[in-house]
Amino acid sequence: MDLFQANNIVKEYAGHVALSTVSISVKEASVFGLLGPNGAGKTTLIRIINQITAPDSGELYFEGRALKADDISQIGYLPEERGLYKKMKVGEQALYLAQLKGMSRKDALKSLKYWFEKFEIQAWWGKKVEELSKGMAQKVQFITTVIHQPKLLIFDEPFTGFDPINTNLVKNEILELKKQGTTIIFSTHNMSSVEEICDHIALINQSKKILDGQIDDVKQRFKTNTFEVIYRDVANDLDHGLGVHFNILEHTQTAHLNQMKIQLKTGQTNNELLKLLMNQFEIVSFNELIPSMNEVFINVVEQSNRVNKS
Repeated sequence: MDLFQANNIVKEYAGHVALSTVSISVKEASVFGLLGPNGAGKTTLIRIINQITAPDSGELYFEGRALKADDISQIGYLPEERGLYKKMKVGEQALYLAQLKGMSRKDALKSLKYWFEKFEIQAWWGKKVEELSKGMAQKVQFITTVIHQPKLLIFDEPFTGFDPINTNLVKNEILELKKQGTTIIFSTHNMSSVEEICDHIALINQSKKILDGQIDDVKQRFKTNTFEVIYRDVANDLDHGLGVHFNILEHTQTAHLNQMKIQLKTGQTNNELLKLLMNQFEIVSFNELIPSMNEVFINVVEQSNRVNKS
């Protein structure tokens, strides 16, 4: 079931089209990657979901009905531009923000104690925000975003300011929140994080959605029928039989192993390729090369830009 839907959203600012009939569907208890280059329209869509601004046209649905003003209490938003009050003490501010989101002081204190211990920042409770490092402040803002247990969480570049250890910590927390049933919209330029975290993605470029689908399906869609083969004992000329039927894109050789990248020609199958290879070489490994999300992102955006210029 979809927790959130946006249908045919249009938004213009002073004649500039920020979103052009963009639609997305976000399933319950999933992580949805909202991707796109800078200026593509992602932040505008996030602001519309958070009811910071309204669409010029289109419909928004939450839990199968039209999105209402008080649904904002069920949404947690961590913006890319952080917004903690520098002169306030950390604990005082976290408690204030939790109560703003409808929590009682007692429940907020209990939950904050849990999260501060989990993130190992108890010692900073009485410090001023301006004394925190960027990564430490990021931890506090992450906590204040999730503390009221909203049904929908929106993270915009949540790993900014984190070292690899704390990036992994927050990444695991996001996956744990999903496991507990929270629905998450995740916006980032880090495609490796997208592959690790997201179930489904939508890619926006120049105000339009140009790609969407489940991560594995999207990567399969852009594969090029290319295989990497590592083998021993070259007994024959590579072009004898093999090059006639398949495209040899790359061939490297060391003292012990050989490596090839081979692309199937039209009408050929990977089973036919493997059979031919096994008749000639001792195969160490045989793997299809599936494009990364980074490769898909660059490929699709560049193609979209070329189409828009033509």
